[in-house]
Amino acid sequence: MFDTLKQDIKIVFERDPAARSAIEIILCYPGFHALFFYRISHWLWRKELFLLGRFVSHLGRFFTGIEIHPGATIGKGFFIDHGMGVVIGETSEIGDNVTLYHGVTLGGTSWQKGKRHPTLEENVVVGAGAKILGPFKVGRNSIIGAGSVVVKEVPPYSTVIGIPGRVVQRVGETGGVYQQLQADPEAKAISCLYEQIRVLEDRLQVIEKEYHGQAGTKGEEKGAACKDIMEGSGI
Repeated sequence: MFDTLKQDIKIVFERDPAARSAIEIILCYPGFHALFFYRISHWLWRKELFLLGRFVSHLGRFFTGIEIHPGATIGKGFFIDHGMGVVIGETSEIGDNVTLYHGVTLGGTSWQKGKRHPTLEENVVVGAGAKILGPFKVGRNSIIGAGSVVVKEVPPYSTVIGIPGRVVQRVGETGGVYQQLQADPEAKAISCLYEQIRVLEDRLQVIEKEYHGQAGTKGEEKGAACKDIMEGSGI
């Protein structure tokens, strides 16, 4: 247990530049406290002491504002930054080195028993206020943008934003090369609109040139006719 606490403190130092000392983390970091309560409640849950496990989990929620069901599975290097309002459901599975910010929900969309909460693979980062709802996977090394609502599987190495969440970028997995594989669909749509406007402006210019050219020709013809009339009348 002592080694686990040391590792938790180390993770906070690695991911929060505001952390100044181990004592500050132990006394003032609700994410650290929530993990402590979770580990006790999860141990009790695995021993089939379900009521006691839920009670310890409830105490953790009361003191930290973070609700982690004792049945959830959490890997190494887990970090909750700020943490208020985080909810992690019973069948959630969290891989190693995952980071959650405040207001994140790992929730379910079914009242049926069984797997109903998401699985976050290793190195996933979930932004503040994001909701991941359903029994699907969020692939490794993915980023979920703040405020997003994700309701379907996310491929590895993806960036997801919006409501509903959509993949706006994927990066290559080999050689450390970051390659954009899918552009933002909204940006693409706006670009297409700008292109259509440009085409319409070009067509309008052509029409205006043709119109002014025809108007000039008619003016010349009318002027010549008037001249002939004046000359014929001796004016």
